[in-house]
Amino acid sequence: MTSETTTSLLLSPARLGRHELANRLVMAPMTRNRAEVDGTATPLMAEYYAQRAGAGMIIAEASTPSPVGRTYPNITALHSDAHTEGWRRVTEAVRAAGGGPMFLQIQHGGRVGHPDTSGFTPIAPSPVPLPEPIHTPTGRQEAVTPREMTSEDIRATIHDFAAAARRAVDAGFAGVEVHSANGYLLHQFLAPNTNLRTDAYGGSVENRIRFTTEVTAAVADAVGGERTGLRVSPGHAVNGVTDTDADVLYPALLAASADKGLAYLHVAFASPEQPLFARLREIWPGTLIANPVLPADRIPADGGREAAERLLAAGADLIALGRPFLANPDLVERLRAGAPVNAVRSKYAMYTGGPVGYTDYPTHG
Repeated sequence: MTSETTTSLLLSPARLGRHELANRLVMAPMTRNRAEVDGTATPLMAEYYAQRAGAGMIIAEASTPSPVGRTYPNITALHSDAHTEGWRRVTEAVRAAGGGPMFLQIQHGGRVGHPDTSGFTPIAPSPVPLPEPIHTPTGRQEAVTPREMTSEDIRATIHDFAAAARRAVDAGFAGVEVHSANGYLLHQFLAPNTNLRTDAYGGSVENRIRFTTEVTAAVADAVGGERTGLRVSPGHAVNGVTDTDADVLYPALLAASADKGLAYLHVAFASPEQPLFARLREIWPGTLIANPVLPADRIPADGGREAAERLLAAGADLIALGRPFLANPDLVERLRAGAPVNAVRSKYAMYTGGPVGYTDYPTHG
């Protein structure tokens, strides 16, 4: 496949179920900590997302389905009427700007949380604390030991995900993304170093994938499989989670979810050189969104184009980019024109609040 072919494919129209996408670029979900203290999306957030309406599709940032699932200060939530109304303002702003479909990522932090942030002791599959400090309203603090989830906790959390999905659709989102990646609650159930349970949700691969499959099924039952995406990050060690049997676990997870008619699978930190990526593409029957591995400290000069093209050539259908969209509201236009890209001003990326480093990035020209 030539560079010209893959470049035109990246910027060419695509379909996601019943949705027509203007291009194959997806704005990846990125926590930016600009919500109100209670988790309500703000007018500033509506402006931020509307600026990036050129993406073929937007997956909005992680939104917690319950108070105990809260991770960091000023993250978004979706468990009250105020939260629904706040997100509705965002989806309306993106539609008014000519944007494509928006999905909302639903994320429960599990052990990635703190009583000073949520008011609750975090819950997790097992009482294994996060091995690093966590950001709270009063600064960085040592993590606390989470409470092991009971059967009732598990049932309640599954219900919370489904309820949040209904709210998301009511708020104008085309669907939701179940976050089973990046070391948060669902990923904690998948990984053997954070899941020490001896019941039906721990031990074997079949048991460790159970919580993710039950959450995903409940969300699909609530809003429809065509409105439900699933995000995974196989083998990615973040937030202290270690996938020691990823080559076995993730094929099993996908095989258990492949017949649910889900809108898409979103593979984070994907690389065409990884044999597991090829295996997941082989197993997954529907749309596959791939989030490429990019340098941790900068945006590539090409805005991530080369990495995106290589993943398309390896079988991805859509490409999710994070920091390139963070710093370049007009990323699609820049890539189409071959224009330079803005660098990320990292000190303003999170925790600072306000428009600086958020809605004040310049557009090309």
